[in-house]
Amino acid sequence: MGNTRHLRARLEREKKRLLDQAERIRKHGLDESLAGSIGELSVYDNHPADIGDETYERAKDLGLLDNTQVLLAKVEEALRRLDEGIYGRCEVCGGEIDRARLEVLPYTTLCRSCKEKDESRERAPGDRRPLEEEMLEEPFGRSFLDNTDYVGFDGEAAWQAVARYGTSSGPQDVGGVDSYNDTYVNSDEQRGAVEDVEEVVIEDKEELFGWDRPSPDRLRRYS
Repeated sequence: MGNTRHLRARLEREKKRLLDQAERIRKHGLDESLAGSIGELSVYDNHPADIGDETYERAKDLGLLDNTQVLLAKVEEALRRLDEGIYGRCEVCGGEIDRARLEVLPYTTLCRSCKEKDESRERAPGDRRPLEEEMLEEPFGRSFLDNTDYVGFDGEAAWQAVARYGTSSGPQDVGGVDSYNDTYVNSDEQRGAVEDVEEVVIEDKEELFGWDRPSPDRLRRYS
């Protein structure tokens, strides 16, 4: 590749801009805890709707900071490639990246053809899952064992045991229910039993055994 001095200068300016931007986001949004920013000792006892604006602003700051850090990593990678003499080469096919593309996006590491192929794979139907699933997988996703042969106390049962005492979701949040007892996942399941027959309680032994006072030996036989 020819003269890259002005591209290096652009990358250096972009790096400084991103570092300053990340510092501003931290200083004016993330240096203080969410509870501290609204003058509360804790936010655990608040319904999410009560601090909706603050939660939105905190999520926005986190998103802006994450995007800044991603761009910063790309700029630093481009500077490293400049130092190593491989700047302007596609990291996939090894071909030369068009000069016009580098002028527009100096930190790119893919040529136009490889980038288009990469984006077409990302847009393939069913090829991508929501990013939230990566976060929701732990700790409960791996231990919700409804679709397996496991019948013990799993992660779902642990959640149900706690959620039946109340969550921040009310009937109006879930829909289709009119009681707080029905607002958590699979709330209609039996507790301590797998099949309905396991919850049958025999109160009349005479009806079961056919005599008034069964002997201990016979009781052991049917136990």
